[in-house]
Amino acid sequence: MSIITQYGDIFVLMACAFGFFMAWGVGANDVANAMGTSVGSRAITIRQAIIIAVIFEFLGAWLAGGQVTETIRKGIIDPAMLAQDPQYLVYGMMASLLAAGSWLFIASMKGWPVSTTHSIVGAIVGFAVVGLGMDAVGWPKVGQIVASWVVSPLLAGSIAFMLFRSIQSMIFEADDPFAAAKRYVPMYVFLVGFIVSMVTLVKGLKHVGLHLSFLESFVVAVILGLVLMGIGIQREKRINRSQQKKDSFGFEGVERIFSVLMIFTACAMAFAHGSNDVANAVGPLAAVISVVQHQGSIEAASSIPWWVLVLGGGGIVVGLVTYGHKVIATVGTGITELTPSRGFAATLAAAMTVVLASGTGLPISTTHTLVGAVLGVGLARGIAAINLRVIGTIVMSWFITLPAGAGLAIAFFFMFKGIFG
Repeated sequence: MSIITQYGDIFVLMACAFGFFMAWGVGANDVANAMGTSVGSRAITIRQAIIIAVIFEFLGAWLAGGQVTETIRKGIIDPAMLAQDPQYLVYGMMASLLAAGSWLFIASMKGWPVSTTHSIVGAIVGFAVVGLGMDAVGWPKVGQIVASWVVSPLLAGSIAFMLFRSIQSMIFEADDPFAAAKRYVPMYVFLVGFIVSMVTLVKGLKHVGLHLSFLESFVVAVILGLVLMGIGIQREKRINRSQQKKDSFGFEGVERIFSVLMIFTACAMAFAHGSNDVANAVGPLAAVISVVQHQGSIEAASSIPWWVLVLGGGGIVVGLVTYGHKVIATVGTGITELTPSRGFAATLAAAMTVVLASGTGLPISTTHTLVGAVLGVGLARGIAAINLRVIGTIVMSWFITLPAGAGLAIAFFFMFKGIFG
């Protein structure tokens, strides 16, 4: 207990610095999940993407970023085993933040889209094994996370493949693509409204006192989807052929319709992402603050102070503005060539996968999900449309993430243990 009392203020200051560094990594790397397809398809510019993401990622992190530290532990370690040595939890959480932040820094410099969740999970597993022993880790939960490497890209890729094939067959391969777009796009508008509402209700607003069950969220999302579809039909009536640019196939007008839809999906996905993934940075930070405030008593769950969420949101914004463009370029242009319709299919497929995972309790990575969706859209045009070299590099970085986070966390854990005792 004396170590916590003696160095409490130092621990909090260090944890805040490391938490901001980790949030920087989330912004620099993971925000590509929400923005990569929109920029790659030229629906919005990189400058517009940064403005949208800065606003909605920060709002998501601040307004809906979470109230309990328990979310980041996710059954990975048993805090009760640290009751006699609470300083080990402080060392471990600081080491995890610094380790995950360091790995995200390296990955972002290289332009690799890696999972921030897997980075912090690997780090926590690493310190738990050396600090507490093998039995302290919930290996079945870790196994689920590893399985999600395969499940989430396959699921998102399959949905994206089917979505884009439906757009191709019903609209682009029709005798009159523009007329077909006016007929079928309201259906896709409903899908956008429904899925994005579900993502926001299930993932983005779960911590602001809105206690809706999955079924209740489903009903609300259907209503919002129908409302958006009605607005879309009214807006569509104002569009006619004379407003198109010169394009004998009518594809220009069709792609412009999908560009508008992509701006909406980008805003909502950025909000949901900020609310969900800020926990990766502020969860361990809040755990350190809780242990220090309670003089070494380890609480099962504790409130996250509002300023911690602001710190996390600020870190995400700084990371996005400084280094986000590298990973956005990899996801948006490196894997396959995207148009607004292809980007729309990928983003919607990723959102649908997030909803399915939330409803079934399947642990997934938003990074893996979106990369899988972009891959699915590319495969719909044939294997030649895919940059296999980029895919190989991305998959390699995924496999390295868990052991990299663990190895760095072990080194930092022993460093803090040596410094503070």
